[in-house]
Amino acid sequence: MDSTHLRLFWALFLAISFSAQLSAQYTRQDTLRGSVTPERAWWDLTYYHLDIRVDPGQKFIEGANTIQYRVLKPGQRMQIDLQPPMQLTAAVQNGQPVSFEQEGNVYYLELNEVQVPGQVYEVRVNYSGHPREAVRAPWDGGLSWKTDENGKPFVATSCQGEGASLWWPCKDHMYDEPDSMLISVAVPDTLFEVSNGQLRGISDTGAGTRTFHWFVGNPINNYGVNINIGDYVHFGETYDGEEGELPCDYYVLRGNLEKAKEQFKQVPMMLEAFEHWFGPYPFYEDGFKLVEVPYLGMEHQSSVTYGNGYQNGYRGMDLSGTGWGKKFDFIIIHESGHEWFANNITYKDIADMWVHEGFTAYSENLYLDYHFGKEAAADYVIGTRRNVMNDRPIIGDYGVNRAGSGDMYYKGANMLHTIRTLIGDDGQWARILRGLNQTFYHKTVTTQEIEGYLIEHSGLALQPVLDQYLRDVRIPVLEYRWGKGKTLEYRWADCLSHFDMPVGLQVGERTLLLSPSTKWAAAQVKKKGEVALVRDYYATLREVE
Repeated sequence: MDSTHLRLFWALFLAISFSAQLSAQYTRQDTLRGSVTPERAWWDLTYYHLDIRVDPGQKFIEGANTIQYRVLKPGQRMQIDLQPPMQLTAAVQNGQPVSFEQEGNVYYLELNEVQVPGQVYEVRVNYSGHPREAVRAPWDGGLSWKTDENGKPFVATSCQGEGASLWWPCKDHMYDEPDSMLISVAVPDTLFEVSNGQLRGISDTGAGTRTFHWFVGNPINNYGVNINIGDYVHFGETYDGEEGELPCDYYVLRGNLEKAKEQFKQVPMMLEAFEHWFGPYPFYEDGFKLVEVPYLGMEHQSSVTYGNGYQNGYRGMDLSGTGWGKKFDFIIIHESGHEWFANNITYKDIADMWVHEGFTAYSENLYLDYHFGKEAAADYVIGTRRNVMNDRPIIGDYGVNRAGSGDMYYKGANMLHTIRTLIGDDGQWARILRGLNQTFYHKTVTTQEIEGYLIEHSGLALQPVLDQYLRDVRIPVLEYRWGKGKTLEYRWADCLSHFDMPVGLQVGERTLLLSPSTKWAAAQVKKKGEVALVRDYYATLREVE
């Protein structure tokens, strides 16, 4: 595919990914989903037990979720999210039925008992229905009800953005995560089911079904919970990592075993690179899995899903146009990078989704840096600039479950590459990335927290840079003109009024380190020559009269 067609493909991909989020007309349902409502604020999640039966033939789910929580302040009206056509059928606390009412995608439970602050309680909610079917997973959330080449059911969930409440009842807001979770899934006994965490056991539940019990020993975000059902075969290995032995398990369709054994050799390479840059894999207790699914892939915590066709690149394509994108399997590297930035460090509000996608898009570059060198990595990340559309700011609208522009991927990655260049010390850059994952270990965060950490630990005045790339659509332009003699005049244009990023400028064979602002400044050069920006700074150059 030539560069023009590649750019058009990527633009279409991003348009599909975020087309549902372009409208600025928000409803009450948007607010109920996207904000910390009073009915959410008084209780803190501690544990889920999702116990369900999945019928692939009928495309049907039924079961229950036991929700354990700690009371933070007085309250008895509890918001549980579950999107139609799924229906909540009952709620029980301490053996007594709990009344509830529905408002769109929300059920309000009226708890019978006084909820004492500091105490831990449980409520069990039963539900059933035919969940929304994904049309273009993973960009269109829901269940993928497919069959494999032998006609056997091949089923998977994907629900980032649209929400976990597409298929199970939960507190569907990213600010709050359970500390642990048990996932019990009954499926036909001719199939295998894979979810997050470690497999605790398989029980015969009769009527031609068996139940798989998966335990997650770490906090987990709601869209990271998944179920995957198919005629899976298993192989695995143990990775000797920074915190000891990490079990790596792979579940693939029976006919793809040999291809998977070859392609998944990239997993240890990924772990080696990312533990170098980001610190220890964040979920040693839960292990690492790659699970084949009937869609492209997703970053489900400790259960990364894979559907890239056992080939390098993004469906065989190099999104950078440089050749380096075919040196790795995009889904293995990118989706696994989310274990650090998305699953370990998780946004509180999807408006800050760039924290997931900007850092993880840059992880592709860091993987190349570790295995192929710094110049190869720079080629790649700079090559991805051609995919940036500058349509909307990277940061979205808060409190209504709306992400920002799809530019959060490669504009975000190039912003981080620029910050790395400004820091100038790769050791310090690695310490910052590792420090982020240590400081915000298993936490939900805001953009401001990430910005504050970058500024403090770089020792640089980065706020104007962050404001420009995160909150404005323009790529700054360094304007220059020749003054009298050998005077080079320069300033930043097409940018925020307070933008003042330092930059490297090549004049002939000499590189000048300049500190431009939006006002004209001047530098003396030994002799005039061709002028070019040092490519690692994400900006453009323009000569003016």
